[in-house]
Amino acid sequence: MDKNTVPALSRPAADKEPGRMRLFFKKLGQQRALAVMSIPFLIWLFVFKYLPLWGWSIAFQDYKPARKFMEQTWIGFEHFKFLFGDDRFLRVLRNTLAMSSINLFFGFVTAITLALLLNEIRNIAFKRVVQTVSYLPHFISWVVAASIIQTTLSPDGTINQLLVGLGFLDRGNEILFLGIPEYFWTIFGASSVWKDIGWNTIVYLAAMTTIDPTQYEAAEIDGANRFKKMIYVTLPGIKSVVIVLLIMNIGYLLESGFEPQYLLGNGMNVDYSENIDIFVLKYGIAQSNFSLSIAAGMFKTVVSFILLFMANNAAKRMGEARLY
Repeated sequence: MDKNTVPALSRPAADKEPGRMRLFFKKLGQQRALAVMSIPFLIWLFVFKYLPLWGWSIAFQDYKPARKFMEQTWIGFEHFKFLFGDDRFLRVLRNTLAMSSINLFFGFVTAITLALLLNEIRNIAFKRVVQTVSYLPHFISWVVAASIIQTTLSPDGTINQLLVGLGFLDRGNEILFLGIPEYFWTIFGASSVWKDIGWNTIVYLAAMTTIDPTQYEAAEIDGANRFKKMIYVTLPGIKSVVIVLLIMNIGYLLESGFEPQYLLGNGMNVDYSENIDIFVLKYGIAQSNFSLSIAAGMFKTVVSFILLFMANNAAKRMGEARLY
């Protein structure tokens, strides 16, 4: 082959990048108003999300606040070795994963179920009342919600009185629910569902409005009842939204929360209520061991990042909807 023909053969591949760049800047010019509007957000993202990442270096130091950055003592991975060799951290890691998994599973199941039921309600006034009632707990702060939960679960609270009235308990033998460690995960899961079930249905209800009504008509002609239409039309119609939300929530698997565990936890259930965030507060910040707290937070972020990519790639291999 003539060597003079080689550049000609490779030229189309070389021209792809300039062509893409021209197309990018052309679209950017057409959408310059949106680009200008996004500038404040990009500045906020850089200042509050990326710029603080330099603080991760504290995890590899024996950090002392009074010293300058260059005067800190570098100790490598000693804090990470301490974390994974500490029984307390392994315990709070177990609690975090357990509570996150409970919240993830029951949060999805209950929200999708409620959205399906609401979508089948034909009385608009009743539907709006149910939606409003289910949304309200989301707007209650966890301080107020925790107070309601503690009052309800106290020995003289509603749950114990109901159990006594139904004959399941004898008066004087009421249960201190928040004093039994093994009950905490169940209480946390039920409390999270009660507080967020209505709010979580909004996305699914919005997705259901995009389903083509002719699909329901075709299913009805084929003899499908309302239940079968939910199974074979509605659920497949929102499957992509469910998968994308599932991927995002898997990325937050180590984010089990802070307020409910901190407010509902006590000395009796601490073995099951303490999670990574409370561990960081109690053994890191409160004891001025900032390096340990940064190491724990860094571990949580890196694992969340890995889980997000793994879930997205799994969805990609299965041919399902994904984030990117």
